[in-house]
Amino acid sequence: MTVPALVLIVDDEPAIRRLLRTCLQAEGYRTEEAVNGAGALARAGAADIVVLDLGLPDIDGLEVITRLRAVSQVPILVLSSRDAEGAKVTALDLGADDYVTKPFGIAELMARLRAALRHRLQQDNTPPVFRSGGLAVDLVRRIVTVDEREVHLSPREYDILTLLVAHAGKVLTHRFVLGRLWGASGDVQQLRVYVRQIRQKIEADPERPHYIRTETGVGYRLATDD
Repeated sequence: MTVPALVLIVDDEPAIRRLLRTCLQAEGYRTEEAVNGAGALARAGAADIVVLDLGLPDIDGLEVITRLRAVSQVPILVLSSRDAEGAKVTALDLGADDYVTKPFGIAELMARLRAALRHRLQQDNTPPVFRSGGLAVDLVRRIVTVDEREVHLSPREYDILTLLVAHAGKVLTHRFVLGRLWGASGDVQQLRVYVRQIRQKIEADPERPHYIRTETGVGYRLATDD
């Protein structure tokens, strides 16, 4: 099954973490938790969005935003009891995507979270839903369909496909894909295996692929309607 978005919950209050975990998982999100700023910085790289309390015991939340923005554009939704306008403006100026004040309503929080995911995609000039022929990739809900039939990808397969979507029409070299998704630990043969698996799931004829084109000896290109 397609993997849902991973939300990193950063809060030092166990009751808040428990409430957020329960509500987010009920909405279909995956969750991970951190109780301080150091944990947030260590785990944010794997998250699709960060829900961040500002009053952390080790590093102030505003400093966490600053450090995250130096290395990542992951959406950040601030959740804090600091309701002063100055705190909100500062957090947003530093790069937070939105700010919800405690106490909060779950419906509002979920709406803000979805909006933060959409806004980040729009800022990156990536449409929330990519379409090419019968292939559709919903980057907010993380759903892939071919001719309106849902296709279930593994997490790594989905990562490869969405990287191609982000650069649709452009040739991505093996080195680029490996560097973005595996770092120094990946190899070309491993990538080829995953691409072959994706083609088995999305192509009418995997031996003559329409969507994921091979540029021999170079890499791959995702076809567009253009």
